[in-house]
Amino acid sequence: MAKESTSDSADQKAIEELLSSETGSRTLSGPMGKLVIGLLIAWSVFQLWYASPLPFMLNFATLNEDQAKFIHLAFATFLAFCLFPATRKSSHTSITPFDALFALGASLSCLYLLVFRNELADRIGAPTTTDVVIAVIGMLTLLEATRRALGPPLLVVAVVFLAFTFGGQYMPDVIAHKGASLNKVASHQWLTTEGVFGVALGVSTAFVFLFVLLGALLDKAGAGNYLIKVSFSLLGHMRGGPAKAAVVASGLSGIISGSSIANVVTTGTFTIPLMKRVGFPATKAGAVEVAASTNGQLTPPIMGAAAFLMVEYVGIPYIEVIKHAILPSLISYIALVYIVHLEAIKLNMQGIERLHKPTISQRMLSWMTTTLIMLILGAVVYYGSTFLESTLGGIGYLVMLLVIIAGYFALVKLSASYPDLAEDDDSITLDHLPEPRPTIFSGLYFGLPIVVLLWALAVKQYSPQQSAFYAVAFLIAVVLTHRPIKAWFRGDSDWLAQFKVCWHDFIEGLVAGARNMVGIGIATAAAGIIVGTVTLTGLGQMMTEFVEFISGGSLILILIFTAIICIILGMGLPTTANYIVVSTLMAPVIVTLGAENGLIVPLIAVHLFVFYFGILADDTPPVGLAAFAAAAIGRADPIKTGIQGFTYDIRTAILPFMFIFNTQLLLIGITSVFDLIVTVVSAVIAILVFSAATQGYWFVKTRLWETLALLLIAFSLFRPGYWWDMVYPPTVDLPASQLETQVEQMNPGEFIQLNFEGMTIEGDQVSKTVSLQLDSPDGDATQRLESMGLMMSQQGDQWIVDLVVFGSAAEKSGVDFGWELTGIQQQTDRPPKELVFIPALLLLVFIGWLQRRRMPQNTAATA
Repeated sequence: MAKESTSDSADQKAIEELLSSETGSRTLSGPMGKLVIGLLIAWSVFQLWYASPLPFMLNFATLNEDQAKFIHLAFATFLAFCLFPATRKSSHTSITPFDALFALGASLSCLYLLVFRNELADRIGAPTTTDVVIAVIGMLTLLEATRRALGPPLLVVAVVFLAFTFGGQYMPDVIAHKGASLNKVASHQWLTTEGVFGVALGVSTAFVFLFVLLGALLDKAGAGNYLIKVSFSLLGHMRGGPAKAAVVASGLSGIISGSSIANVVTTGTFTIPLMKRVGFPATKAGAVEVAASTNGQLTPPIMGAAAFLMVEYVGIPYIEVIKHAILPSLISYIALVYIVHLEAIKLNMQGIERLHKPTISQRMLSWMTTTLIMLILGAVVYYGSTFLESTLGGIGYLVMLLVIIAGYFALVKLSASYPDLAEDDDSITLDHLPEPRPTIFSGLYFGLPIVVLLWALAVKQYSPQQSAFYAVAFLIAVVLTHRPIKAWFRGDSDWLAQFKVCWHDFIEGLVAGARNMVGIGIATAAAGIIVGTVTLTGLGQMMTEFVEFISGGSLILILIFTAIICIILGMGLPTTANYIVVSTLMAPVIVTLGAENGLIVPLIAVHLFVFYFGILADDTPPVGLAAFAAAAIGRADPIKTGIQGFTYDIRTAILPFMFIFNTQLLLIGITSVFDLIVTVVSAVIAILVFSAATQGYWFVKTRLWETLALLLIAFSLFRPGYWWDMVYPPTVDLPASQLETQVEQMNPGEFIQLNFEGMTIEGDQVSKTVSLQLDSPDGDATQRLESMGLMMSQQGDQWIVDLVVFGSAAEKSGVDFGWELTGIQQQTDRPPKELVFIPALLLLVFIGWLQRRRMPQNTAATA
């Protein structure tokens, strides 16, 4: 008994260390503790002030983006040295003089840029000795803050890139450059917006903090516990129910947590033991949690803050990022639930008993009613708000506010009719589950801030910053009032005392939100060093040449090597830094080499490709930190847990390869509701078939030829164009002499694919295919080409690029002056490629029929 207690204590200590590695392990007391708490609250208040319209309404303390970034990083670095000790042996209850010195040096280096911003702008490119000294202090303290807050991986990456910047002349020829002086590096990385204070830190300042604060306030209000209990009440009765519920609960939590490791530690402490209790081996229980938590970083609307970075890097609206990312993430989760189901069947598991078992008709009615209510609610929010705004003008917003307040009171009154959910797992045992109805109704009002967020994003199409501010503002009102209102509806006489509890929750939410942001702020700043190195040295072009060299120009090898490099680069990095690194280095590789090989891919598809493989590093041995966290909770071998988690995530790893070649999976090129339905249904079937093949089990254990056939079916459903292109070529090559005719026949919004050959500025002869969209319907062929960014002249049958308009799509695609147009690729009229689905589905039905015949009779009867 003593040994078991000691083991539990050690496991709990390991879990706490993993969690503290995300938010800082110091617990300070006394004046210093109060100072740190005050700074955490002040940081949250500053971010709310910066995002709100109040500075402009009051014409007070208005800050531009650069000024806000300086203050943002000053907070992050100062708090990093206060919250994260230098070593494990350092004091966890007090701050040393060295900590204070580093904290002041780091924060003052940031504030120096704020105070002397005008003088620095006047002498840009010619820094003084003081400027360089401050920049060096800032860089060194940032690197130390990175080591403390994020561990060695990102520090090593940043130091390697800095070493590459200084010693470029000593590098192998394929990546060599002339090197840079200390003055140049310090100025570029710290005193400009090309390095540390670049786009990534700007996104952290403007968007990420608010969404992290939104998640922290939701958690302090009880929404995290609510999501877990709802997931178990709805799915716990199924085969392997706790594991399926863990997938959904971890997915929902991972969407807002911003860290797969933090998600594993917070939800895994509850889900992994329950999975083990119903029969899952420790390794598989941990792997399920890891796979679910990792996929949360790939799921809109937050995507571990990468969604907001994509807005800046890809140059498309936030709502478009959500649209393109939603289908792959959803089918990936559906597949994980199905994998869990297959594992449960193989282990002959049963679900947890419900106290009241609904009939099949009651279940169908419940799901249909829920779906209908969600559709009606969406229609009311969309059309109702539009109607009020159009008919009542400015007063319409006041009416909408009153309506949502009334809805809030109604939902709180509804929740008051049911008991509050327990904060631990005592309400979920192997004997019975919490009832769905009271569990769901006990916290429906937690969804209102999300409704406000989606209304602002989708209906009003506000910026992510503005939308998040309105959602956080409403959530603050919920956090400060929901407990006393609920108590008042229940008739409690001491309902006023609940305001004190709510205020405590609010302050804790502000503190937790800022504390969670320390690591993210540091990560985006440190990742800016990588971005600065790329812009200073031209490393991006070198990576393109390197991948082209090792792949031999093979398109599939280019994608495979890029995926492997992304996994290596992503190991040990937090989500935001992970995306910044892989998108800066590897996204241009696919764009450039793909175009040279005739593959034209939308930029969002390329960025999602590298992001997916960067995130998969979280559960890829030997560095998969999320797998180590799950193994500590489940008392399993971390390497085995990581390997098992990666086998579950193979379904996620194939998706990027599929949507690179079939962009309909990203909902690109969908022209009708029927196209949408066919795309969604075929993708769901494909991922389920692929999951069955990789698990070696469908109705029964699959034979080798059945596994191969299932993989073939999945491939055909994911990428029907591969087979269809063999029968009906997708394009026909036209001579360059027909350029005028083709351009004049284009309608606005249509694309034209052009083949170019020419010499790059480095002297390399290249060929490239680009896709340009016509925006302007007016003018002749020359004017239309100019609207697409190309000024060309005809020399006989040849067309030569005279000028590429700066900032145009043509310039971004890499076309340069002096290049020759060698041909035009015209789309051909052909039968729909989806006809490939028919033989694929017939083969699937045949395999299913054969497997059903092999099932034991008693099993077949109940399946």
